Amino acid sequence: MACGAAREGKSDTASLELLPSAPRKMNENKPGGSQNSTCVFCRKNDDCPIKYGEKKTNEKWNLTVHYYCLLMSSGIWQRGKEEEGVYGFLIEDIRKEVTRASKLKCSVCKKTGASIGCVAPRCKRSYHFPCGLQRECIFQFTGNFASFCWKHRPVQIITPNNCRDSLLCTICLEFIEPIPTYNVLRSPCCKNAWFHRDCLQVQAVNAGVFFFRCTICNNSDIFQKEMLRMGIHIPEKDASWELEENAYQELLQHYEHCDVRRCRCKEGRDYNVPDSKWEIKRCQCCGSSGTHLACSSLQSWEQNWECLECRSILYSAGEFEKAKKHALPNTNVGINDCLLEESSPKLPRQSPGDQRKDVLRQGSKFRRDISTLIIELGFQVKKKPKKVFINKANIWNSALDGFRNKNFNPSYTIEIVYVNENDHFGREQPGSKQEFLSLLMQQLENSPLFEGSLSKNLSLNSQALKENLYYEAGKMIAISLVHGGPSPGFFSQTLFNCLAYGPENTQPILDDVSDFDVAQIMIRVNTAATVADLNSLVHDYYKYLELIGCLRIITSISDKYMLAKDILVYHVIKRVQAPFESFKQGLKTLGVLEKIQTYPEAFFHIFCHKPENLSAKILSDLFTVHTLSDVQTLGFWNSYLQAVEDGKSTVTMEDILIFATGCKSIPPAGFKPSPSIECLHMDFPVGNKHDNCLALPITSTYKEFQESMDFAIKNTLRLEKEENSHFI
Repeated sequence: MACGAAREGKSDTASLELLPSAPRKMNENKPGGSQNSTCVFCRKNDDCPIKYGEKKTNEKWNLTVHYYCLLMSSGIWQRGKEEEGVYGFLIEDIRKEVTRASKLKCSVCKKTGASIGCVAPRCKRSYHFPCGLQRECIFQFTGNFASFCWKHRPVQIITPNNCRDSLLCTICLEFIEPIPTYNVLRSPCCKNAWFHRDCLQVQAVNAGVFFFRCTICNNSDIFQKEMLRMGIHIPEKDASWELEENAYQELLQHYEHCDVRRCRCKEGRDYNVPDSKWEIKRCQCCGSSGTHLACSSLQSWEQNWECLECRSILYSAGEFEKAKKHALPNTNVGINDCLLEESSPKLPRQSPGDQRKDVLRQGSKFRRDISTLIIELGFQVKKKPKKVFINKANIWNSALDGFRNKNFNPSYTIEIVYVNENDHFGREQPGSKQEFLSLLMQQLENSPLFEGSLSKNLSLNSQALKENLYYEAGKMIAISLVHGGPSPGFFSQTLFNCLAYGPENTQPILDDVSDFDVAQIMIRVNTAATVADLNSLVHDYYKYLELIGCLRIITSISDKYMLAKDILVYHVIKRVQAPFESFKQGLKTLGVLEKIQTYPEAFFHIFCHKPENLSAKILSDLFTVHTLSDVQTLGFWNSYLQAVEDGKSTVTMEDILIFATGCKSIPPAGFKPSPSIECLHMDFPVGNKHDNCLALPITSTYKEFQESMDFAIKNTLRLEKEENSHFI
């Protein structure tokens, strides 16, 4: 993760006094040990996670940093793994950055050690992170982690007539002046929503990237983008209330308290015995008041009962027929003392429907869809780019060579570079990562590593096993998912269940058998009508059944079911145990298998089913117009999409998507960057797969537009197929 451009600075040995040159073990149990240490960047002892980020001490090197001070320093990069050094920043890099900063004087406090610099051109201001906050600098916790001084910081611009005397901060509900300043920000999606900066930052830290959104309209994309621009740090974590143990426990509690004014139960108001007169009945409207059946003269649980507040509302609305007053047996208590009692102070109302208990107990587990899960996996990808050279005529071997390269790291950003072995000049062409991953998944689906027609299982290929190709196949699928590529979509349910739940919990079916001879044996077993038929079958295939360990003595016709099950389990699961274990290890890359096993229902669809068919509406919504375009051409574009959907063109919806993006379907996490269209004065359309941009030709008639689109798309894809099939 790059943290900004490095700044020049000579070495200064004096700064090394902050960092001991030899490791020294601190006493971890010493009270207040880490609290008394100061940050090596800002030299402050403050421990305020909201303001400066988490304060962390490396006990081995006696080194303490604030997370934000480290993250925003201009001359340091995260070169290690998260568990290395401090947050993945290596100790040697931190020492070098402190050395560099020791030559820079803070523009605010005039002391040395200013490790953060303004990124504005020709601006030479440097400052400590706390000093920058004091002078109202902007720190952007995204992209290159840029910092802007008080003179060059980004601002929000609004028209003066939108300002009113005073408005409420929609978080703390205190009045603020609706004028955009450093401490007052406006929502980009709701023009009447204003916030204190401090309120927003606290909300962002608590909500995390999944739940931080506009408090008025719940928009997250536009809102988060603007808040990041204005210096709000949105941590890549789940919301704090989702991480708290038993956070929703109170929602799962039944209200069990008798609230009538004169409770007749000698055991007390909280006494509750089901199926008796002392069972507590809750208000059928709010569920947050209760009564013993006997205390309100209820003959059974099925009788309706409303508390005083709900009954008065219904009565006032004319929806309740006034009950006749009557005296309870052997008592002077009337209806005003039981059915219309004043309720005692209420507990929080119960959740609507006890069927939601399990969902609430599991927190956010069941609320995440597949796109959210894949985006979450994508957070592991660092911004450090790694080039992978691909020969389009030999996608499979190129991918194997690239992924097996000792310098390849699946957590680095992949940059695809297309090369041609026949090009003697060695020219390189930037490629589309999603196009490459889409082609790779097609190669994988048609490879001898899998068997079956539509729903595939692993095959037993001794040469592939020897070359460790099953591991590489699992690794390829994991990389495709995490890096925004397509999903497989061709797994059988049996193969997926083996991965998600384990082979021991999976029962294969006859459709999983692709071997014709084995399928014939299974059919004979299932259609055997007598014990003689079964014994005849066992005699015919004696050596085969003995070899696979399925030979059994037949005593009754019901034995055929166990025999069929044994043959199925061997052929589909046990026979390919070695390839399966190797494939599973590859799928563990970047934590994909663990995610599948945690959320199997979410991943099942994208592993076992092809994406939905494209339509004119889907493509129209997918492509956005980023520049001022020709209105007539955009109209032609929409008409063309409808014509393709209606079969009035020689191309298909998939052809259009492949032409523009290189993918025949929309990846589970969507395209990055988002597909866009522009209108240009040219003869034919142009698809820029690297940027997912489709340039449309500006024509005078729709007929010319359609002919141009059909000709270019059809012939471009034909040439690409011929080039790709040449090697095969």
